[in-house]
Amino acid sequence: MKRKVFLLCLLFMQLLGVGAFAASARTVKGVVVDETGEPLIGATVQVEGTSTGVTADLDGNFAINANDGQTLLISYVGYTPQKIKVTSGTNDVKVELKPNDEMLEDVVVIGYGSMKKKDLTGAITQINPDKIADSNPQTVQDLLRGTAGLQIGYDPSAKSNPSMELRGKNSVGTGSSPLIILDGMQFYGELSEINPDDIKQIDILKDSSSAAIYGAKAANGVIIVTTKKGNNSGKPSVSLSANWGFNTRSAYRRYMTADEYTQYRSDWYKRDTYAFDAEGNYGAYNIEKDGKRVTPLGYYDYPSQANLDKYGITLEEWMGQTANQSDDLRDIFGRRIDLNKEGALLDNFINDRTFDWYNDGFRTGVNQDYNVSLSGGTDRMNYYMSFGYMKNEGVVKGNDYNTIRASMRMSGKVTNWLEVGGNVNFQNRSDGDTTYPTSGDYWNANQLRFSPYALPYDPETGELNQYPMGGINRGNTWSNFVFNQQYEDFEKGYMVLNSKFYVNVTLPFGITYQFNVSPRYQYFWDRYFMSADLPNSNADDRGVNRGWGKWFDWSLNNTINWDYTFNDKHHVQLTLAQEAEDLRYWSDYIHARGITPTDALGFHYTQGGDKKISSFGTSDRHHSADALLARVFYAFDNRYMITASVRRDGYSAFGQNHPHATFPSVALAWNFANEKFMGSVADWWNTGKLRFSWGKNGNRDLRDSNGQPDPYRALADLTSGLGQTMNYLDANGNVTGDFKYLMMNRMANPNLEWEKTEAYNVGLDFGFLNNRISGSIDWYYKKTDGMIMAQRLPQFTGFSSITTNLGQVDNTGIELSLNSVNITNNVLEWTTNLTVSYNKNTIKHLYYEHDLVVNPDGTITDNGEKDDSGNNWFIGKPINTIWDYEVEGIWQIDEADQAALVGQKPGDPKVRNVYTDDDKILEDGTRVPVYNDNDKTFQGQTNPPVYLSMRNDFNLWKDFLISFSFYSYIGHKSRDGAYLNGDNGGDLITNGMNTYYKEYWTPENPSNTYGRLGAVGPTGATGVNRLLNRSFLRLADLTFGYTLPQKWTRKAAMEKVRFTFGIRNLFTISHKDWVYGDPETGGLGVRSFNLGVNVSF
Repeated sequence: MKRKVFLLCLLFMQLLGVGAFAASARTVKGVVVDETGEPLIGATVQVEGTSTGVTADLDGNFAINANDGQTLLISYVGYTPQKIKVTSGTNDVKVELKPNDEMLEDVVVIGYGSMKKKDLTGAITQINPDKIADSNPQTVQDLLRGTAGLQIGYDPSAKSNPSMELRGKNSVGTGSSPLIILDGMQFYGELSEINPDDIKQIDILKDSSSAAIYGAKAANGVIIVTTKKGNNSGKPSVSLSANWGFNTRSAYRRYMTADEYTQYRSDWYKRDTYAFDAEGNYGAYNIEKDGKRVTPLGYYDYPSQANLDKYGITLEEWMGQTANQSDDLRDIFGRRIDLNKEGALLDNFINDRTFDWYNDGFRTGVNQDYNVSLSGGTDRMNYYMSFGYMKNEGVVKGNDYNTIRASMRMSGKVTNWLEVGGNVNFQNRSDGDTTYPTSGDYWNANQLRFSPYALPYDPETGELNQYPMGGINRGNTWSNFVFNQQYEDFEKGYMVLNSKFYVNVTLPFGITYQFNVSPRYQYFWDRYFMSADLPNSNADDRGVNRGWGKWFDWSLNNTINWDYTFNDKHHVQLTLAQEAEDLRYWSDYIHARGITPTDALGFHYTQGGDKKISSFGTSDRHHSADALLARVFYAFDNRYMITASVRRDGYSAFGQNHPHATFPSVALAWNFANEKFMGSVADWWNTGKLRFSWGKNGNRDLRDSNGQPDPYRALADLTSGLGQTMNYLDANGNVTGDFKYLMMNRMANPNLEWEKTEAYNVGLDFGFLNNRISGSIDWYYKKTDGMIMAQRLPQFTGFSSITTNLGQVDNTGIELSLNSVNITNNVLEWTTNLTVSYNKNTIKHLYYEHDLVVNPDGTITDNGEKDDSGNNWFIGKPINTIWDYEVEGIWQIDEADQAALVGQKPGDPKVRNVYTDDDKILEDGTRVPVYNDNDKTFQGQTNPPVYLSMRNDFNLWKDFLISFSFYSYIGHKSRDGAYLNGDNGGDLITNGMNTYYKEYWTPENPSNTYGRLGAVGPTGATGVNRLLNRSFLRLADLTFGYTLPQKWTRKAAMEKVRFTFGIRNLFTISHKDWVYGDPETGGLGVRSFNLGVNVSF
């Protein structure tokens, strides 16, 4: 009985408890919005301390069950979380989250880990791609342009793969490209493989302390690319983008029109007839022999009435100067200016048939770029997948590029302490094309310079002409590109699979262990067919080129990180890592010639090639590396910080005596903004940090003369002999046939080792007025010694040189980065970013060979270390210095006597006589300059020492953006010989070719800048170049972006719809004497227009 009463009481108490719970539990409803009132779709609402949680819907609404007394935690990526206590009155809650800029940009990737910005001790710049997304960056380099200290080149091709250089050129013997890290692993590919739409952030490690963690690969700086990953909101998101654009030619030297061409040829042939007449007048047709004119008056001029009056002759007199085949004036004139040397030109000239080859070589190129991405996840697993297709057309006909890119990134928490994940990136891209020929060399094809009286087609039949100039001169230089394409086929490209897989283990005491492995596979193909059916071709020179290459590379690392804070003031981070790499490459090629019985199968058939005239070859390489490293960071009270690291690297390509090297670093920082004495200015000076760093890095970039990786430069090698053959004995001792002998063509160097760069950096980070004005300024000094160079050897060694470590190059520079929020209110936010970089590059040592002079008294004078003028390397000067004669102007008619002293005439360049001790003195006391290297001077450098960039963004009503950016090269110089107008290389002018439109000296146009046609320098310096100022200012980008109101787009279940329009390379301002196309490329410039739309679901 007692037992039954107890059970009834227990049941009653449980019912009371349930009733009490039911009384306190409630459904809390609300909406989550941002500071503008727009809903935050996918915001997380969670009951703190439990697994209960929901996400906000398309309108930002949510509903969640919670008990009185519990706390709701509302969060959204990039916003400051809020907490709400649940009470009996909690319902219909409106939660307004505010952006947390510090959270968005708080974490910087530093190599084998990450760190909060406030803890940084090195010079690191972070790039947020979202800030310039409206500009539709097509390459990773587009995202990086404008970074202080990082020079991004300009590539006007359809692919656009510009060069990069960080803080100057370190060496005369190796490359200067920064090391690329993709998602924590070394990236062996090219940046075109990475879709800019997939990038979350980019961190640039500029000083040696930051980069030293990568040791022997980081002398040129490190660029760390982190790709996007899925969110943990539980709601998938889809993003679609489409961009269409077109490219136009913005700058290029134009070629002469038909009228300009004929006038130029008239002047070309007149150039050798200039002389003084009996009255002392300088003009054409004044050269006499035996008292008679060598060339009759007006002979090379068209017989217009003005020209006849000029020379005081009649039309009949002009015609009677030659025995003519007809009375047609154009026929007579055309023959005098040699238009009859190519069969078609004269007939077309007589009939005034012309063709515009200059504009025929260019087009309006169309660009297409489409991308789709899918991301999502939960608190246990997330994913990000993307697919992109790009097809670009360059402005030069035939310059095409296309690529398919796909990526997938997944991570999952197997347990609370174990996480696994992987990234896979795929690309299939074209590489190379059959572009309309535009070579500037006379020995290579350039169809733009065909005569305007050369036609691509037969005027009667309409069929393509194989030789538009007439066919007397044949070969690649004279043939019609479009005609030849009928007999060619071409395929060339790459397929790449780049991946990373990792395991992350969370251990006690704040310790984490991570294992990463990154295998990479790359395949290359090259197929080119040249049909022997091409008229006037030699079958032995035609056939099939086929080649393939395969790369298989992998790297792995094991990393242990310990991150712990003691007593809220002592923060310690320790990183230990082991790393290994293995890189392999295989390739073969075959050049099949004389294919029989037919080459109708194109590049699909090589076995019919004649083995005697065909060729084949193989190239393989294998190299590996390993490393151990340690890094420790300590911060006290967020004020005083120190980072120290050491890395031990090994690399198989270096000599057996030096396979390993050690690279240490240390950095200090003082966050003085947190000091008490800053309290009096804390209301306007918000950020202040002083930084100092020192470190050593290495460079293992070993390449051959063609710029290809060569991991065997420390070893001797064998190659086939110099065309001779010799007998060999077989295994039985019998003499076998003649074979090319093998010879050693490289001397081994067992002491070859890394180039080493030691660098110092002092920096200041600052922020004022609640960081509305912020930035940093850095000074650096870098010393690179032991450069990997070729040292000349005495002839008796049998080798011309040996690869060894020599010389020293220093770089010193200053970088300024300044950000400002100029205006911010409910209508307009105007922000500005300004960067200025200065770099001074100096060669300190080369070969350590001194110029020793034995004096008459037997003493020896040391004139210092020898320069290498053959390579244009000089002690105490920049690597890219300009050392040449100084052109002071052009000799004019009244200076003819002075010009004649040095073998020149009016219209030739006037060269400064710097060194006069070796001049000749004539009997009458006249000084005759003697020109040699003593007269050359240092006149600047080709690499500009100063770079400047600025970007302004105007955000109106939060939805409409206008932005523009420009950049400038200051001190950019080069040498040029085009002003001499020596256009007849390879007899191009004699044989009727066209040339660039140009200004040139004549007595009627006495230019002091441009020489006469066929001008020459003085005796001893006949081919003298002149100095050109290529400094410029470019308006690089103008972009408009507009986001449709969400109250419209949500009706169509779209979270965001944004339209963009942009123009790149609007205009460029350069020096008045620069007339050779784009000042940055020295030739072609491209202007691009882009229209884009981005839709998110």
